[in-house]
Amino acid sequence: MTDVSTGVLHTLFHSDQGGHEQVVLCQDRKSGLKAVIAIHSTALGPALGGTRFYPYANEEEAVADALNLARGMSYKNAMAGLDHGGGKAVIIGDPDRDKTEELLLAYGRFVASLGGRYVTACDVGTYVADMDVVARECRWTTGRSPENGGAGDSSVLTAYGVYQGMRASAQHLWGDPSLRGRTVGIAGVGKVGHHLVEHLLEEGARVVVTDLRREAVGRISDRHPQVQVAVDTDALIRVEGLDIYAPCALGGALNDASVPVLTAKVVCGAANNQLAHPGVEKDLADRGILYAPDYVVNAGGVIQVADELHGFDFDRCKAKAAKIFDTTLAIFARAKDDGIPPAAAADRIAEQRMHEAVTAGGH
Repeated sequence: MTDVSTGVLHTLFHSDQGGHEQVVLCQDRKSGLKAVIAIHSTALGPALGGTRFYPYANEEEAVADALNLARGMSYKNAMAGLDHGGGKAVIIGDPDRDKTEELLLAYGRFVASLGGRYVTACDVGTYVADMDVVARECRWTTGRSPENGGAGDSSVLTAYGVYQGMRASAQHLWGDPSLRGRTVGIAGVGKVGHHLVEHLLEEGARVVVTDLRREAVGRISDRHPQVQVAVDTDALIRVEGLDIYAPCALGGALNDASVPVLTAKVVCGAANNQLAHPGVEKDLADRGILYAPDYVVNAGGVIQVADELHGFDFDRCKAKAAKIFDTTLAIFARAKDDGIPPAAAADRIAEQRMHEAVTAGGH
């Protein structure tokens, strides 16, 4: 018998990373589709989460990523106050080479076969135009274009939510939510980061940016010559007098190399999975650095795509995203009361909401 004690099935049924309700393996030979749909929880409502299109090294890596991402969405949706559980889908392949209309339509049929238990949206490697195609086969699709009844780009509200998280962090640490005169370093000024720059400058903050893509930095510099530029992230996190560090690019930004040299007193950014491994949240706390949990402050996007299911209203969404301020303050208060880092406090609050839903009968 094959030893699966360290495999995907073991992860699903026996580990702390498991506990998922359903995992669906999808294959359509004609279009070449190979996909995994993971539903972590429907305790709060239909699972909601994006579709990632990525060239995984192997199928096991794809399943593991889907499980991990779906679990994260349960926590994110719970903390955003949404009536949605967590789910995620991954399509195995290179989006630049393998993505076709036929493949996306086949994928839409698989999502539709779940009868609304999972609602899909965009993620890495998928875009609004792709969701328009998927929606032709599946009504449980969000993140579509305005021309097709959708809300379009969700980065505007994602940035707004991160900004609210920063204001809450300032309130908690300095007793004043104003960011005027504060120095904020942003790593990654792409879709979300450049909107964040606008909010901060409008309030009178000093901004330092960096990005691997020169054109992204150039766009900011052309529009706002007063914004300083750091040569790279390593230089940015060491800037003297930095008040807030905002990782807005890839995950794993907070690690054993970066945390010891951070000059900022607050970390609050849009990137997912900022903590490189368990224990980093304690390292931050030990250095007196306040960490605003990523999945809480970057929830503006998921708030937007969830709203699209009810007929998108930007003002209604913005009002919900503004509540990220109060949610972040509540997490800091819980962390202080329980004597734990904010990341652990956020998890506890999310788990409590899911547990209460299950106890009350759930969905």
